[in-house]
Amino acid sequence: MKLSEMLKGIEVKNSYTDTEVLDVTQDSRLVKEGSLFVCIKGAAFDGHSVAAQMLEQGAAAVVVDHDLGLSGQVIVDNSRAVYSLLCANFFGNPADKLKLIGLTGTNGKTTTTFLIKQILEHAGKKVGLIGTVQNMIGDKIYPAKFTTPDPYELQKLFSMMVENGCEYCVMEVSSQALAQGRVNGLRFTLAAFTNLTQDHLDYHKTWENYFNSKRILFENADIAVTNADDENGLRIVEGLNFDKVVTYAVNTNDATYVAKNVAFKATGVEYELVGDRIGRCNCPIPGRFSVYNSLCAATCALTLGIPFDDVLDAISKSKGVKGRIEVVPTGGRDFTIIIDYAHSPDGLENIISSLQEIAKGRVVTLFGCGGDRDKTKRPKMGKIVAELSDFCIVTSDNPRSEKPGDIIKDILVGLEGIDTPHVVIESRRDAIEYAIKNAQKDDIILLAGKGHETYQILPTGTIHFDEREVVAEILEKLG
Repeated sequence: MKLSEMLKGIEVKNSYTDTEVLDVTQDSRLVKEGSLFVCIKGAAFDGHSVAAQMLEQGAAAVVVDHDLGLSGQVIVDNSRAVYSLLCANFFGNPADKLKLIGLTGTNGKTTTTFLIKQILEHAGKKVGLIGTVQNMIGDKIYPAKFTTPDPYELQKLFSMMVENGCEYCVMEVSSQALAQGRVNGLRFTLAAFTNLTQDHLDYHKTWENYFNSKRILFENADIAVTNADDENGLRIVEGLNFDKVVTYAVNTNDATYVAKNVAFKATGVEYELVGDRIGRCNCPIPGRFSVYNSLCAATCALTLGIPFDDVLDAISKSKGVKGRIEVVPTGGRDFTIIIDYAHSPDGLENIISSLQEIAKGRVVTLFGCGGDRDKTKRPKMGKIVAELSDFCIVTSDNPRSEKPGDIIKDILVGLEGIDTPHVVIESRRDAIEYAIKNAQKDDIILLAGKGHETYQILPTGTIHFDEREVVAEILEKLG
């Protein structure tokens, strides 16, 4: 592809040689003969510092955001901002051939995207999915490194979806991805909002930055679907122009679609879906938040024109998502083990409260907090777990470069003055074994924080750690 084709729609500040480009990357380690190298300044490394070296290694050209005096440079206003556009041009702008459905919010994105995909497929559509747990093209599964991939990987996935005949792509859109311009240039047929609570302030620094990053999605969408029970859900669409704004709610009647007469069961949730029509919605995923997730998914599908009865039928046949209220086999024992990704104050409050609504015995919560992340969450998470659980096991999550013991000390501040019994076991494997050995009849043991992850990031490096395997090994040892 010619460099001029790669730069279509991008303002260039200098003259350049229209050379042939074989690939595009922002990673200096991936540069090869004929690559277009995009120099981006990150927190720890500035690509501009190796621009000359990349040209010497055979790069066709380098995209920079200031004059470096190099013969092979292409100067733009913001190299980070144009990287997504360059990748889109390289792959032939595949997203233009898809109906993009983007979901953002703190909690519920993963389950809701899976539900939307299942509803659309039930209606005969071919659908791609991009998200935290995995990426999918129809039934084919591809590993996911980030909630929203790097622009190159994202455009490659779009291209594969088009090649495989997908009409829709349903994707989680993270606040970091929006802030970093990973979805720049994309136009979403529909953008949906789940909720907004404290998370990722280690990256965004302030609540307003976090909120404004989420809002970027809605600035680039034709239709908005938003949660009328969340004040941020109404605020996020203020002052923006849409073809349509559709709302959903549980606690207010002032919404396009409302869930009424909600019933919680061990096998799922049921409610009356009230809109232009009324129908009984039966979602086979337990938990109060399953009402919101399924209601959001139903609202999106109905807004896209899927028939009412088809939506309700699809939800009733929906499947759970790995690491989201995932029940782990215990070989017929008289207690239940559930794995859930909850790793924020609000996420923990939602899952523990939901389990308390269906628990016959104790809710035992095993949890930790991630290292190198927002430290202000730690005592808040400790307080919530202690207030809502019947027993707490404080342990390690992904400590990363921090000492697990230091993270645990921060958590324990939140437990002060609360008489809920708790133990501290730094090793997560040992903590799980303790929970299983001390389980009582009808207990629900919640393993919170890791969810779909099959690894643990320690100060010494990343190790394989799949809680499903750990549970199975411990149960086998105990006999």
